Amino acid sequence: MSALPQVSVCIPVYNGEQFLAETIRSVLDQTYRDFELVVLDNSSTDATGRIARSFGDPRVRVQTNETTIAQPENWRAAVGLCRAPLVKLLCADDLLHPRCLEYQVGPMEADPGIAVVAARRHMVDERSRVLAPRRGLAGLTGVRSSVEVARRVVRSGANPIGEPGGVLFRREHYDAVGGWHPERRHVMDLDLWMRLLQCGEFLGLPETLAAFRVAQQSLSVDNEAGVYEHQKAIMAELVNGSGLGYIV
Repeated sequence: MSALPQVSVCIPVYNGEQFLAETIRSVLDQTYRDFELVVLDNSSTDATGRIARSFGDPRVRVQTNETTIAQPENWRAAVGLCRAPLVKLLCADDLLHPRCLEYQVGPMEADPGIAVVAARRHMVDERSRVLAPRRGLAGLTGVRSSVEVARRVVRSGANPIGEPGGVLFRREHYDAVGGWHPERRHVMDLDLWMRLLQCGEFLGLPETLAAFRVAQQSLSVDNEAGVYEHQKAIMAELVNGSGLGYIV
């Protein structure tokens, strides 16, 4: 592995002892080897820190916040610790397919015009059993322009690209567009994907390369309202061309 890795996978985590070991193993089992794994423990009160430090793999770096900070700020801090030109944020209960980085890094290295590479994902339960296979990227496989993606997002009224675990992006673009926006905390992923696409094209892979874990408890009414309001704001920006630069 080179002095500076080609890919940084970062896991921001708070009290994630139930699934963290499985998530870390899914990263360390990648067929693509030139990566670092950054685990940012948000001052957890459970065994998160001990689990993260138990692997003894030189590719793993574990940092701990002095105090617990808000989730959006922890996501920003996690990416801030990354040293590589390509970045993936993985939530502490989600999983990667062993060939995820292999399939995603190649196109990014081959074509500097690609800003975002995304893949489909399985929805899994607390025992990692597949509840819904091959979700996401309807109408978005292959190379797509930012306008094509914006149109698909507006027509879906949701996030057809998916959660962070299925997406790889460039650190320089992340910095250029201002990173995760805390004020969009309920849809930070979709908000960032659309801003990154101001920097280049989108590639949707047909393979299923990640797994998103569905929590046993559903979203609270307050969270559901927040998701709706934040999604509505993004859709309005895409339609009107304000802020994100698109007219759909």
